[in-house]
Amino acid sequence: MLNRGYAYTTIVSSKDHGRTLLSHLASLYPHSSAQAWQQNLNNREVTVNGITAAGNESLTSGQTLVWNRPPWIEPDTPQHFEVLFEDPHLLAVNKPGGLPTLPGGGFMENTLLRLVQKQTPKANPVHRLGRGTTGIVLFAKTAQAAAKLSANWNTSRIQKIYRALAQGIA
Repeated sequence: MLNRGYAYTTIVSSKDHGRTLLSHLASLYPHSSAQAWQQNLNNREVTVNGITAAGNESLTSGQTLVWNRPPWIEPDTPQHFEVLFEDPHLLAVNKPGGLPTLPGGGFMENTLLRLVQKQTPKANPVHRLGRGTTGIVLFAKTAQAAAKLSANWNTSRIQKIYRALAQGIA
């Protein structure tokens, strides 16, 4: 199933002033070659200050670049999680391995965030676990809970315990 695509937005910095758009895109997003970027430009996927770009434009600091990445098929991930605790302010879920917590790295919809928000639209994770990690992820359901947890997360007021299980390690 195709996701919704994504608009990557960046602001041209002073160090990139005078550089061509094509050169800038190829260095900013090195996962694609200059030839691939030219194809994206030919497909009208890139704008500079809201105007469709060709690639040979000379950039000026402060300009807004947007790459409207078309929808793509994301890799499969587990599509379930278990609710461990819920109250009006917090939600704790058990994240399965193989499911990214947040969008990124080619995943936009197949994430724990999107799955949780289907049930609790305003929930946002207080922290993340890596894609391959199984464990508890805590979500704030209100802005007040998010602010309080964020302010205290790396202090002694919140205790975190990490446990690991390893097999076949000599």
